Amino acid sequence: MTLWLNAGIIFTLLAIVVILVKWGNVKCIGVTPVRLFTFIAILFTSGLDVGLIMFPLTEFGGYANIAANPEYAFTNPIAIEFGYWGFLIWGFYFLTCFYFCVVEPKVKFFEIPLVKFINNVVIIGTCAFTAFLLLSNLPWYLPAIGDGESIIPTFYFVVFAAICFAVYSSTDIKYVRLLSISTTWLFIALIGFMWAGAFLGSDSQIAAFTHNLELIGSYFGNIEHFVLPLNEYHEFYLFWWFAWSIMIGQFTSRFVGGLRTYQVLGAMLIFPSIPIAVWFSVIYQYHEAGIPTTGLKNFAMAFVGIVFVINSLDSLIRLYTDNLNLTVKRFGRVKYIAMNVAMLSLLTLLFKLEFLQIQWVGALVIGLFFSCAFFMLYRKPKTVKNIDSSPEDNEIDFTKIDSGP
Repeated sequence: MTLWLNAGIIFTLLAIVVILVKWGNVKCIGVTPVRLFTFIAILFTSGLDVGLIMFPLTEFGGYANIAANPEYAFTNPIAIEFGYWGFLIWGFYFLTCFYFCVVEPKVKFFEIPLVKFINNVVIIGTCAFTAFLLLSNLPWYLPAIGDGESIIPTFYFVVFAAICFAVYSSTDIKYVRLLSISTTWLFIALIGFMWAGAFLGSDSQIAAFTHNLELIGSYFGNIEHFVLPLNEYHEFYLFWWFAWSIMIGQFTSRFVGGLRTYQVLGAMLIFPSIPIAVWFSVIYQYHEAGIPTTGLKNFAMAFVGIVFVINSLDSLIRLYTDNLNLTVKRFGRVKYIAMNVAMLSLLTLLFKLEFLQIQWVGALVIGLFFSCAFFMLYRKPKTVKNIDSSPEDNEIDFTKIDSGP
């Protein structure tokens, strides 16, 4: 699996270089172009999930324990955390976003029935894994409800309600867009709330916030260490990013609003990384200073984590139901909701029983990457060579770009 993962990473980085050389100045326009802020909000909230909120406080200690994990000795824990979530790995999303915006409309690899089926299996499976992550982390973030370790019926109900809300939201694209923007502002509010708890008050240590940001800078000085997996846990993260990459690229490509290819890359690497860096700098202080997060803080993080799950799920549900023509128009709202809620709930339980693994999904996506490249080289070389713009129909749609935020 490690060799397969390494091959996928190297292929992805080389593909990005090829794209920049051949199509670096192409204007990218999706079928539903939106303003830059809306695009970034959709990208950020769809491309991340509950793990961003819930994982770091449980991981900083492990990254700091270089006696048990000597592979982390080259930098500090917060830079490691950022390396697992920020900057370079957003290039995975850039590759697929550009492909679906500019290349796929003419190549149509994902219209091949078998490929289309596999792609949607990946999307549905990753939706369920997202719900499973929420289920498995709720005991730690809401210990007041249970014993802090066991998954009790209340947590199953919370996850079930999140799935129901996400399925309902997916019934109309305007809900998806509105929820993305709302979630972005909610996350900003959470950062502000947690920042005040860490850096204001009688033991104010505002300078520590700046220091934490400086520690993240070590990531850029050691970025080469994050290209290939450091250990099995890093492999898990990288497979996880691969699992998300095709579906997030396919979904976000709809909303690109006229940026040049190099600008899309810059936007996808930089803009999501800023709030991630700020968030990690805030919660790292809770870890370093031993500040408790019990009570309202835990509830606030859990609430935002749940909203992130809903936001991610509704985008992906919308994607696979459109791909498979399992739409509200075809089945009606009630049947649509019942079908998707039942399927995602069952698959979430399969992840809970460890019948499914996200690494398998990521490995399958890498296989799709290689298959797509082979298909273009041997079946569509002239078509690819002649691509020099987004589809013409999208150029017409661009004149109707939304007037919202």
